[in-house]
Amino acid sequence: MTEPAAPVTDHGGGVWSIPVPIPDNPLGHTLVHLLDTGRGPVLIDTGWDDPASWDTLVAGLAACGTSATELHGVLVTHHHPDHHGLSGRVREASGAWIAMHPADTRVVRRVRAARPALWLDHLIGKLEAAGAPEDHLRPLRAARSSGRDPALPGLRAALPDRAIVPGELLDLPGRRLRAVWTPGHTPGHVCLHLEEDHPAAGRTGHGRLFSGDHLLPTISPHIGLYEDPDAVTATDPLGDYLDSLERVGALAPAEVLPAHQYAFPDAAARVRQLLAHHEARLAGLRDLLGTRALTPWQLAEAMEWNRPWEQISPGSRNIAVSEAEAHLRRLVTLGRAEPVPGSGPVEYRAV
Repeated sequence: MTEPAAPVTDHGGGVWSIPVPIPDNPLGHTLVHLLDTGRGPVLIDTGWDDPASWDTLVAGLAACGTSATELHGVLVTHHHPDHHGLSGRVREASGAWIAMHPADTRVVRRVRAARPALWLDHLIGKLEAAGAPEDHLRPLRAARSSGRDPALPGLRAALPDRAIVPGELLDLPGRRLRAVWTPGHTPGHVCLHLEEDHPAAGRTGHGRLFSGDHLLPTISPHIGLYEDPDAVTATDPLGDYLDSLERVGALAPAEVLPAHQYAFPDAAARVRQLLAHHEARLAGLRDLLGTRALTPWQLAEAMEWNRPWEQISPGSRNIAVSEAEAHLRRLVTLGRAEPVPGSGPVEYRAV
């Protein structure tokens, strides 16, 4: 039996949230936000590309007093399929424009232009370099040898036709919505700051923040390596994320409207919690590297997750290793760890 859809929430002041389900995902749903403007309603994110998710979005729009055909535009916080997936369906229904930060638009273009097998080759190469064991790599090698292109989520999402420019007010008559670039979860993640008085009396702070995945009430978002098979320079996604947290905390919004879980106040307090969490995690990982040199895979096995390593699925292990590598990159950038010369797969040790 299908679970009933979670109810639409009216946040006041022409802002609603619609919980759009993510199939077979413990997060449950993406909170797609609807913003009323002088040119018609605008969506912030769209949800996963799935028939049931589309039906939920359509029903949610009706509960807000509008429809998919009336949508004026879509602002995408980042390119992940639970946020960008239904943008193609929205464009087909309404002709709406789709806007995204250029860094994430480049990811969308690259995925659409490349053979899906390229991404499987890239993943295998990354896992080999990270020290993944052969029993983990074997199914991936078999999939590559089969000659069948793997299905990639998000391929039916729309190619964005507008750029979200950080620091600028968006062209939304009747609203003051400013883009804030917050890389880390993806290279082009943006938060959107509604620079208007909160409709609830007595709320202190400056407006409301649509935070995407950047700032969530109880979850630390995944920070892994950016998805670019052609990258020739090392990036520091965790460093980007921590810097972005500082910028968001300084905005001091009265309320945060995230894409998962629920709305919450006091962004600055949540930012402090996340900064402390990552500093403690970095210190703990450096201590692990002080006992012996470790590959990224071995470090991921030793890190604390929300369940034991033995219970983590192969796909989730790939994500965990990417997160371990992002933390290693940060430690290297800070001069607190270094790769062991001549090691292969590469090992890291404390400095």
